[in-house]
Amino acid sequence: MQPQPGQPVIMGQTTQYVAGQQVMGGQPTQYVTGTAMPMGGAVAFMPGQQKSKIAAGILGILVGFLGIHNFYLGYTGKGIAQLLISVLSLGLLSPISGLWGLIEGILILTGSINVDATGIPLAD
Repeated sequence: MQPQPGQPVIMGQTTQYVAGQQVMGGQPTQYVTGTAMPMGGAVAFMPGQQKSKIAAGILGILVGFLGIHNFYLGYTGKGIAQLLISVLSLGLLSPISGLWGLIEGILILTGSINVDATGIPLAD
């Protein structure tokens, strides 16, 4: 059985994993969080699931007023809020959501926001 993205992998004891080790089902793990969960579990994901920090940051800076960067990272609620603020106000409130997107884009690029909505770390 392979772990799903963000799903805890329950092991019998607390174990520290590193890139390339085998986790449940013999699938190689690209990254496992360093914090142990109850019963020794860890959050694992398969290669290719990481989103790009650069792409998310640039989307936030350039089209953040539409919430595109939040949709990209899986934060659909925040993305819908930014999109609705811009569209329903006929653009009058776009500077507010644009500032919001600009700030989030900068926070993503500086590493203050470093995970997507499922808790998977952003790739450099």
